Amino acid sequence: MSSSPQPAASGPATSGFGALHLDLPLERHTLDNGLRVVLHHDPSLPLVTLNLWYHVGSKNERPGRTGFAHLFEHMLFQGSEHVGTNGHFRRIQQVGGVVNGSTWYDRTNYYETLPSHHLELGLWLESDRMGFLLPAMTSEKLETQRSVVMNERRQRVDNQPYGLAFERLQSLLYPPDFPYHWPVIGYMEDIEAATLEDVQAFFQVYYRPNNAVLTLAGDFDSGVALDAVERYFGSLPAGDDPPPVQAEAPALEGEQRAVLEDDVQLARLYMAFRAPAMGDEGWYAADLLAAVLAGGKSSLLHHELVYRRELAKDVVAWVSPTEAIGSLMIVATARPGVDREALETALLEQLERIRTEPVTPERLEAARNRALTELMQDLQRLDRRADHLSAMTTFFDQPERLLTVPQRYAAIRPHDLMRYAEDHGVPENRALVFVVPRRAT
Repeated sequence: MSSSPQPAASGPATSGFGALHLDLPLERHTLDNGLRVVLHHDPSLPLVTLNLWYHVGSKNERPGRTGFAHLFEHMLFQGSEHVGTNGHFRRIQQVGGVVNGSTWYDRTNYYETLPSHHLELGLWLESDRMGFLLPAMTSEKLETQRSVVMNERRQRVDNQPYGLAFERLQSLLYPPDFPYHWPVIGYMEDIEAATLEDVQAFFQVYYRPNNAVLTLAGDFDSGVALDAVERYFGSLPAGDDPPPVQAEAPALEGEQRAVLEDDVQLARLYMAFRAPAMGDEGWYAADLLAAVLAGGKSSLLHHELVYRRELAKDVVAWVSPTEAIGSLMIVATARPGVDREALETALLEQLERIRTEPVTPERLEAARNRALTELMQDLQRLDRRADHLSAMTTFFDQPERLLTVPQRYAAIRPHDLMRYAEDHGVPENRALVFVVPRRAT
C-alpha cells in the first residue's frame, strides 16, 4: 500500500461572515489497487460515516442504454456473495445505523452512518459488494429491481405534475449524443430492455477500486482505520480505466423551446442556460447569480415578478453541480390568469439588467452570505461533510479543495456576474420549456 498523509490546508475568506476559516483535519491515502481513501477525524460524537463514491453516473451511459447507473444502485442492495438480499440494510440498522445510496449524472454514492465501534461492519459490507457482487446477481433480482425503478419513474416523472419538464429541458439544452441529454433515471423502454449481461458488464467496467473514493469521517483512530481499509479493500483487483466520455457539447443552434401540456392548474416556465463546469471560477459566479436572481424573498426576481408586478406565484434558481458542464436553471410559476408570454418577457427583462447593470454590492454580499450559510449548515452534518470530501477527491483529486470554497465565493465581484451573463445568458445559449394546463378535449 502506498500512502501519503496530507495535512489540512485552509485559508481565510472575507465576506459578510468576516474572516471565515475552515479547519478540517484531513489525510489522503491511495491503496495499491488505486482506491483513494480520505480520512477526516472528528471525535465530537461517537459516530462514523462511510461514504463511497464510484465515478460513474448516467453520463457514462449511451443512447438506448440509459438508466443503468440508477438501476445498478438498486442492485447493490440486493446482496453480495457473503451478504443476503437486503442484508446490507438489516445489518446496519441492527446496530442503530442508517444507510442509503444515490445516483447522479457524474457519480453513484453509497453511504452509512453508524456507531464508531462498528466501523469494520461498514467496511466489510462495502468491500463485499465491491469485490463479490457478481456471484449473487440473478435474473430474479434484476426483474424485482427493474419493477421498482419503473414504478419510481412513474411516480416521480410520468405521473407527477410538471414531472416531464426537466427531462424535456435537458434534452433541449444538450444534443442527443451528449451525456447530459437523457435523464438520470433513464427512459422506460431502456430500463425494460436491460439484460443481466448488460448489468454484469456495467459492474465489471465501473465498480472497481481504481474508480472509487472512500471517505471516512468521524470518531476513529486514523492508523487503525487505515489498516482496516487495507484489510478489507486492499486485495480487491483494479480494473482497466473506464472509457472516456464526451466533455464538450457543441453550441446550440439558436434558442431551443417547447410547450408541454399537463394536468396542472398553473402555467410554469422552465429556463436553462449552459454554465461552466462545477469548480470553475465561472461556476461560482453563476451560483451567486442564481442567488441574486431568486435566493429568497429579497432577491431580484422575487421582488420584481412575485411582489411588485404579481406575475409569478413563486420563482427559484440554481446551478447544477455537474462535472463536464453546468447549467443555470430558473423556474417560475405563473399566477392565475397571467399570460405566459408576459411572464417570460418580464423574466428576460431582469436577466438583461444583469448583462447591462452591475449587481449592487449589497445584493452580491447577500447572495454570498446565503451561499456560505448553506455551505456551513451542510458541513455541520458528518455525512454531508464526508460527501463533500468524496466529491472534491473524485472530480479534482484534491479533498482539501473543500477548504478553499469560501475563498472562491469571496473572490467573485459584480463584473464576474456580468461576464457570465454576457457570455452565457444569451438566447443562443438558452432552452425554455413552458408547462401549461391541458386543454379540454
